[in-house]
Formats: sequence, C-alpha cells, structure tokens
Amino acid sequence: MHDHDRSAGQPPATGTTGAAGAAGGAPPQGSAAARASAAAIFDVTGVRAAVTGAASGLGFAMAEVLALNGARVTLLDVDPVLLEAAVQALRQAGAPSVGSEVLDVADPAAVDRVLGGIAERDGGLDVVLANAGISRGAGIVVEEGQLEHADRSAYAEVVDVNQHGVLFTLQAAARVMRRQGHGRIVVTASTAGLATEGFCGYGYIAAKGAVVNLVRQAALDLARDGVHVNAIAPGPFHTRIGGPGGADPEVVDYWSSTVPLGRMADPSELQGVVLLLSAPRASSFVTGAIIPVDGGTLVGPPLSVYARPTAGFVR
Repeated sequence: MHDHDRSAGQPPATGTTGAAGAAGGAPPQGSAAARASAAAIFDVTGVRAAVTGAASGLGFAMAEVLALNGARVTLLDVDPVLLEAAVQALRQAGAPSVGSEVLDVADPAAVDRVLGGIAERDGGLDVVLANAGISRGAGIVVEEGQLEHADRSAYAEVVDVNQHGVLFTLQAAARVMRRQGHGRIVVTASTAGLATEGFCGYGYIAAKGAVVNLVRQAALDLARDGVHVNAIAPGPFHTRIGGPGGADPEVVDYWSSTVPLGRMADPSELQGVVLLLSAPRASSFVTGAIIPVDGGTLVGPPLSVYARPTAGFVR
C-alpha cells in the first residue's frame, strides 16, 4: 500500500463537527447563511474514502473530485501501473491526501482485507465507491451476441466482477460502517441495468440489473444503522471499460445517436453527482436512489429518429 501524504493531517474523528463527523446526517446547526452555503453542503474535507476501479475512467474522476476537495482517498484497482500513474496525477494536481492499493474486487477475501485495513489505518471509513467493472461479449445487435450464441465464459467473467464484486464491496463496507454508525456507499450501476440495450452483452445487462436491486436491498438493510446506499447509473461515457485505446469512431457515433443530448459524456460530468452522494450534508436524506447520468437516454430516443409527422399525426 502507498502511504497517504500526511500533510493534510488526520481526518476529524467521528462525532466532531467536520464533514466526516457529520456523516450521520443530523440537521445542521448555525446561521442560515452558513447552513445554506454550497461550501458547507458539499463539504467532504477529511472524509475517509475508498474508490474501486479508480485507475482510470469514471473511477479516476470519482477519486479526483473527492481528493481535490479535501477528502482522504484510497484508490483501488487491479492494474498496478495505471494505479500508480493515477495517484501521481492526483498528487501533482494538488490533492492533499491520496494513497492506493492493488485490489481485485472479484476476490472476497482481498476486498475484506483491503477495506478493513483502510478503516483500521484511518480510524474509520466514511465513503466507499464501488465502481470497478468490465465489459465482455458482443451485444445482441450482432449474431455472436444473440442469446443462443452468447459466450458463457464472458458472461461469467462479467458477472464475477460487476455483480459479485459489488456484493463483496458492499459487505466489506457494511462491516465497517454498521459498527461505526454512519457511512456512504455509492455503487456504479448503469442505464443498462434499468433498460434493455442491444449494444451490451448478456453478462453486462444481467450484472447491472442485479446491482440495481442489490443497492435497494442494502439501502433498506443499512438504513437503521445510519448508512446510506445509492447508485449512479451512467449512460454512454468515454472510458476504457471495453479495453485500452478508446472506442472506435463508429462506436462513438452509434452511442451518440442514442442520446437525446447528442453525444457521449466525459467522466468529469459524473463528478457533481459523486460529490452529492458522498457529502454528508448534501445527501443526508437520500438512500436507495438510482440516479441516471445519461444525457436523457432513459427518457427516450432523440427526436431525430422520428420522421417528420404528417398532418394526420398532428393534433
């Protein structure tokens, strides 16, 4: 494990007036101006956070927004080279307290060990972002992705990381957070878990659909102990999930054509919602939510796909 830069000092202890200590979600005190300021509502100073799949893409964007706003962030990823580069990039950007550890979320013993170790080292764990995920197997728009031809080994690999990895991360976080009486768990779901998508493989669709209900069930389970569990459901984003090198221009054009806003998103466009769900004040009465960040994809296809209506269709 890479040690955190200690220049920022230790995070506030549970029960203090800092962001981490306010994680139980009690109504804020003080003047109206202080209570309503954006700086106070979205304060994550000193929050102890861990992000899986943090070496690139959405996970890096999540770690970045927390770290550059004063949280104490541990980046977790299965790729040690990308992980080290991500930590160095955050330090160079001025993040006061970042560290890392290599982790395969499909290994439950490793997940327990790593998250438990972070909590022991930092005196607790306020936020866990269960983001790690992969994509394997063709979508049903091509013959090899259709049901009777779907690759079972690819299906199993995706479910192992995207579904079981989330379960293992939820369990490890719950062991810490239930005991301490507060916490935030934020899971990366997908619009593919809320609606069908011809360009996604069966394993991805199945795992993300399962994750949506895992989040809801865990939110109900952990609410009595002051732990909030929510999910972000991204639509088409520019990431490395399908592999290095970036998406083929034809693929980008396809995904862009499915989005009412007419384009794919940059990972940084997820950061506002990450801050919302991680900040104790901002999400003090939010749990069990699945928040789409999809450019309107779930609303329906862009109007450009419809032919111009004839007079008979106009009312």
